Amino acid sequence: MTPSAFDLRLQPGPHVFVTSLDAPVLDADDRHHLTKSLRLRDGDPITLSDGAGSWCTARFGDPVEVTGQTVTVASPPRTSLAFALTKSGKPELVVQKATEIGVDEIVVFHGERSVPRWDTAKQNKAKIRLARVAREAAMQSRQVRVPRVEIVDDLAAVVERGATQSLVRADFVPAKSVEIATISAIAVGPEGGWSDAERSLVPAAVDLGGSVLRAETAAIVAAVRLTSQRQMG
Repeated sequence: MTPSAFDLRLQPGPHVFVTSLDAPVLDADDRHHLTKSLRLRDGDPITLSDGAGSWCTARFGDPVEVTGQTVTVASPPRTSLAFALTKSGKPELVVQKATEIGVDEIVVFHGERSVPRWDTAKQNKAKIRLARVAREAAMQSRQVRVPRVEIVDDLAAVVERGATQSLVRADFVPAKSVEIATISAIAVGPEGGWSDAERSLVPAAVDLGGSVLRAETAAIVAAVRLTSQRQMG
């Protein structure tokens, strides 16, 4: 049987990212978590991934012992989720859940009606924090790739990104409804909704359902729609 990403989900032990699968070295924080929180002992099974699509089985220890061949999982069509900055810890929640669901790229932007505003210093700190959230969520959900997390100034900056050429906005009053199967990138607005200028920037829209969703819920639903269509295709 040819190894696949599904096989990874069936492997025993926790899943950890390392820089190299040929000579794996555990990050100090990961080793601490494995020994203190999960109480792993030398010889216990784990799986390793380079975060770029490859993984292998191993045994915990110092050093870590690789026990299986390296498996490289083919890259599926890429998906991108952009969501407007929201209050409190909601950005962390969206990044965590979108990562678990399998989104490849996550972009946070300042919506015109976003209540919170991050200056450059806050953006830099937030990017580090959100990247850590994505990495931890990718390990928990046994992913072989860690999504890229970016923070940009506004929706115009999202539109300008090359990775979002097929970008549509999530809106319950679509100006131009499109089939979800044709979409690889969705933008979700803030609690206050889209401005007219933002709707003009991204005229194509998709309806996520028959009810008004919270901003963070809409982002998670959008992530599910993106990845479920990719898996079906």
